[in-house]
Amino acid sequence: MQGIVLRAPAGLDRLETVDLADPGAPGAGQIRVKLHASSLNYHDYAVALGWIAAADGRIPMSDGAGVVEAVGDGVTEFAVGDSVVSCFFPTWQDGPARIGDFSATPGDGIDGYAREAVVTPATWFTRSPKGYSHAEAATLTTAGLTAWRALVVEGQIKAGDTVLVQGSGGVSVFALQLAKAMGATVIATSSSDAKLERLRALGADHLINYKSQPNWGRAARDWTGGQGVDHVVEVGGPGTLAQSIEAVRIGGRIALIGILTGMAGEVPTLALMARQTRLQGLIVGSRTHQQEFISALDATGIRPVIDSTYPLKDLAAAFRHQGAGAHFGKICVAI
Repeated sequence: MQGIVLRAPAGLDRLETVDLADPGAPGAGQIRVKLHASSLNYHDYAVALGWIAAADGRIPMSDGAGVVEAVGDGVTEFAVGDSVVSCFFPTWQDGPARIGDFSATPGDGIDGYAREAVVTPATWFTRSPKGYSHAEAATLTTAGLTAWRALVVEGQIKAGDTVLVQGSGGVSVFALQLAKAMGATVIATSSSDAKLERLRALGADHLINYKSQPNWGRAARDWTGGQGVDHVVEVGGPGTLAQSIEAVRIGGRIALIGILTGMAGEVPTLALMARQTRLQGLIVGSRTHQQEFISALDATGIRPVIDSTYPLKDLAAAFRHQGAGAHFGKICVAI
């Protein structure tokens, strides 16, 4: 069985194609999944580069989608032939968040999905949306579910709300699609006019080029008549947070879900306090959140935006494409 491992001390040139032992037949409560696709996230990129330390020989990739090949005793939720997609936090089944690290996350604390097949507890997967390709399903585990939790689970978004999304990566594009499906108005930012036009085609109501308008938070607030936006999906982190606070309405919500501009920085606490903003950090979601998200996808017909797909053996090239920042939506890997 072929797979990819990351050799210490990490780096894209340390991703190695290897032969792995077949995982065998599933035991009681387990399923065997033939994997067909994964998708790239910033978290996977950080692991591959060594910014997030992982064990020598770790199998990367947090997202995995495929087909159930066999089920163990006691498994009734799945049957052979079902299309399934993995969970980012396999041990977080339901209820409030109780995990604050990646020790149980595939591709980080445990082996991930850059391989041909896995045997896991059945509860580590959910069904894929009806009619989705495996590549489409693989975009849901991390990016899609993060956008869902930010806006729906925690944000309690409603029709008529205004949402600001940053850039055109996987989470931001999903957030735009979900917000429009919920009847919200969307402001989208990017440094590329061409990407802004693609965001407009997906439904964005107002576009801001943050390179030509560096005070884009004020521009977003001005566009709302000075009130500010109800929700900001904050993927930049310390380098963009001040502008997000500028953009949000009094009593609005900022979902802090990304660190694209760094892992630490100053927080403008006076502005945050004055605007009485609810700033919430969050990481993906639970299995129940994922099941609810997939039900919503079945109902709305939303389909992921896939930028490109690479074969598994070219995973390093896929990461280089991600690092260049030219992609729009999700980059996928075919297994």
